[in-house]
Amino acid sequence: MNIVTFCDVDDSLIDSKHSVEHYDSGITQKADIAILDINSIFDFEENKHEACKEKYVSIAVIDDDSDYDAFKNFGVDAWIKGEDIQDINAIINLVEKRFLS
Repeated sequence: MNIVTFCDVDDSLIDSKHSVEHYDSGITQKADIAILDINSIFDFEENKHEACKEKYVSIAVIDDDSDYDAFKNFGVDAWIKGEDIQDINAIINLVEKRFLS
């Protein structure tokens, strides 16, 4: 899977079978999965067609319940709490099976 992050995510947390690029650094391939946070939601919204494949999944990293309330209006597919970011591969595997297969 090609993953593009719009926020600061430690690449070492994501399984090496995935290709990870940071949108701000430039991308070479459109994403199957986009990872964003509350600070990058507008960058994501403005650039998702350029950065993501036609069929993609978005994962939001949330810090509190108010983040969730903001994201639900943007059609985000999955959420993970920032404090649980070490479990990001479980979410990636789940969305890969449910949405992208």
